[in-house]
Amino acid sequence: MDLIALLAEYGPWSWIIGGMVLLAIELVVPGGVFIWLGTAAIATGLVVLIQPFDWPIQWALFGVLAIVGIVLWLRFGRKQMEVETDSPFLNRRAARFVGHEAVLDEPINEGIGRLKLDDTMWRISGPDLPTGARIKVTGFEGAVLKVEAV
Repeated sequence: MDLIALLAEYGPWSWIIGGMVLLAIELVVPGGVFIWLGTAAIATGLVVLIQPFDWPIQWALFGVLAIVGIVLWLRFGRKQMEVETDSPFLNRRAARFVGHEAVLDEPINEGIGRLKLDDTMWRISGPDLPTGARIKVTGFEGAVLKVEAV
């Protein structure tokens, strides 16, 4: 059986079932896009149940509803998802030390060294410096702190 003929035979129910499939895909592949595509498909099916339209108009309605839903979600929905926290460096421990000054316990040789900050021994990279030199953490790359002499 021809797929287009099958979709045309079931008319609005094709949109509603397709929307349910898209909503199910959103459960497996999170990201927020499929929920709006599924909602647009279901809404298109409900509109076509009330007022039958030709296929090109149905696709245009679906496209407009999908784009409007995604644009509104990107503009307003994502801002509400960003929550301020009292621990902004919770999962970014290295970022907490940017700007921190310390004294080297071990020298930096060939651009690599180690430095104890709080209760952790960190790998550091920077210019070769002797033990006892004052350094400042200027950045990080992964778990390696970048330092420079003060």
